[in-house]
Amino acid sequence: MRSISLSFLSSSSLSIRSSVVTRSTSIASPPLLRRHFPIQQQTNRRNLVKLNSSVRTIMASSFSPEKARVPPAVDLPLPPISKFKIGLCQLSVTADKERNIAHARLAIEEAAEKGAKLVVLPEIWNSPYANESFPVYAEDIDAGVDSSPSTAMLSEVARSLKITIVGGSIPERCGDKLYNTCCVFDTDGKLKAKHRKIHLFDINIPGKITFEESKTLTAGETPTVVDTDVGRIGIGICYDIRFQELAMLYAARGAHLLCYPGAFNMTTGPLHWELLQRARAVDNQLYVATCSPARDAESGGYVAWGHSTLVGPFGEVLATTEHDEATIIAEVDYSQMELRRTNLPLQKQRRGDLYSLVDVQRLNSQ
Repeated sequence: MRSISLSFLSSSSLSIRSSVVTRSTSIASPPLLRRHFPIQQQTNRRNLVKLNSSVRTIMASSFSPEKARVPPAVDLPLPPISKFKIGLCQLSVTADKERNIAHARLAIEEAAEKGAKLVVLPEIWNSPYANESFPVYAEDIDAGVDSSPSTAMLSEVARSLKITIVGGSIPERCGDKLYNTCCVFDTDGKLKAKHRKIHLFDINIPGKITFEESKTLTAGETPTVVDTDVGRIGIGICYDIRFQELAMLYAARGAHLLCYPGAFNMTTGPLHWELLQRARAVDNQLYVATCSPARDAESGGYVAWGHSTLVGPFGEVLATTEHDEATIIAEVDYSQMELRRTNLPLQKQRRGDLYSLVDVQRLNSQ
């Protein structure tokens, strides 16, 4: 029996001692004793599992994972639907605003016909992506239908098709300021949320690309999480995806899916576009969807990388396309989030005793 008592020391010693005892008893021990030892071994294994589990629980408690998010992260809400199809409409964009609006509507309708319950449009889909174009194409969204034909179309088609729309982004005019703004419409055509791009695209890579959105646009000031008929969605626009803190904040607020309308360029697109999407998804164990304009290398203006994509909570690319105009239809299955968060219980393993992410907006509202 000494061999069996030593088996509590470790899982490896358990395996070694057990094999020794089994061999010896098979030669000299009576049948009753042979039957007894496998039962004892199973009891030892169960005790070892319970011990390891208790140790992990104690360690997790001492690490204070709940303090890694301030305020503490909310529990993941039960989504209204566990599985659905998403449509990512990678649209060609021209200088003709009326054409762009009609073209977007047609793409949304086609996606809905293919079963999409959520449709996502690209960044700046009603206007050329240029500082000189933003003031010309900007719409006063809050002023209503007559002042914003782009969002009027999104509202009407969401209502008529009974789908949720993450309406890419358009230049928005509000007083004397311009914003890069994404509107989310529910199945009744109501405006559920409006996200103004928080991080403006100001970059300078000599010999490659230089762009300063801040020349014309104003940065938004509010993170956006919205409850919809297809789950809780966090919204970012293009350059917002580079800032992992925003995605972490959305995950802590219980988001199931992050949507980033974006127009990465031909320099950073090949290097970072897919990388950032997969990073945001795997770090936060949720879905990430991006939607880009189609590439237009002939107009002489800004050239988008394309490659609209859906990424799953394990960082896997579930669907993507190249740079031409296309509509992706793919399935979102929220049960995969629960599976992956069980496989890798990161939320319970964070070191709140060493670091924390502060959600300033939530904290100030308490």
